[in-house]
Amino acid sequence: MFCEVLYFMTLQQINYLLTIAESRSMNKAAEKLFIAQPTLTGAVRDVENELGIQIFHRTHKGVIPTAEGDEFLQKIKRVYQQYEDVMEEYGEETNIRRRFAVSMQHYSFAVKAFIEMAKHYDSNKFDLALRETATANVIKDVSTMKSEIGIIYTCETNQRMINKLLRKNELEFHSLIVCSASVYLARSHPLAKEKELGFEQLDPYPCLSFEQGNEDEIYFAEEILIEHAYQKTIKATDRATMMNLMEGLNGYTLCSSIYSEKLCGDQFIVIPFKDDDNIQSSMNIGYITKKNNDLSSMGKRFLDEVRKELELRE
Repeated sequence: MFCEVLYFMTLQQINYLLTIAESRSMNKAAEKLFIAQPTLTGAVRDVENELGIQIFHRTHKGVIPTAEGDEFLQKIKRVYQQYEDVMEEYGEETNIRRRFAVSMQHYSFAVKAFIEMAKHYDSNKFDLALRETATANVIKDVSTMKSEIGIIYTCETNQRMINKLLRKNELEFHSLIVCSASVYLARSHPLAKEKELGFEQLDPYPCLSFEQGNEDEIYFAEEILIEHAYQKTIKATDRATMMNLMEGLNGYTLCSSIYSEKLCGDQFIVIPFKDDDNIQSSMNIGYITKKNNDLSSMGKRFLDEVRKELELRE
């Protein structure tokens, strides 16, 4: 049945549908595709009439897939990825526009990997996206196919909640590395020369964390041991602000020791966190994908670059 459906659909129509799903807007999709909106609307209507289903809901907030449409879009996305892979391997000077997106918590090593991946496709046309965002948004982006891959971590505190959300959204977690928590602070910090740091030393200083924007912050926090009763806390929404707070207020954050010095600069350092028998501070950093979804060649290359970055820092 699905093969029969693909028989009448053109690759151009598939591209139209996937662009709408990613853009969540007919206007934005038409701009990306360099076509008039009526042309795009007509193409969608033709496919919906042929299928006998409604692929998208039109709302005042934009365009979102229906339940049937979402299932159909997942299938044709895999088909389009296979087409892209074939064209990359066998097509000479292909004009195909490569499409790939990653959503992630704030990890500089993943940014570095994304840069290296993009360099490989520098001579091709592409439409890439890298989204550093809140944990819940990472999960939502991958579940709605806005991003092919998401980078998050789990630990003893959040693992049950995260796994529940992943199952609900038909996502899979693939571990990349398990590491201990470390203290991230400015070289000018009074504690910068310590060989290891514990809560007793850190409590006089502000603990910095990325704002998650939901009630279950303890389960979605990017920083480990967020359940500790910190005396001073400051929330930020981006990495640049976090670094300014570290330098300006002697703030610190508890995260992994895996970071890219080339991107973050050498004015910051990482010091091992000193835990005790009552504290479990290991972090399992990994990536999430849709269940049973084959990765595109860009997705595979990105993960290869991620693994290279992690190997350099082990």
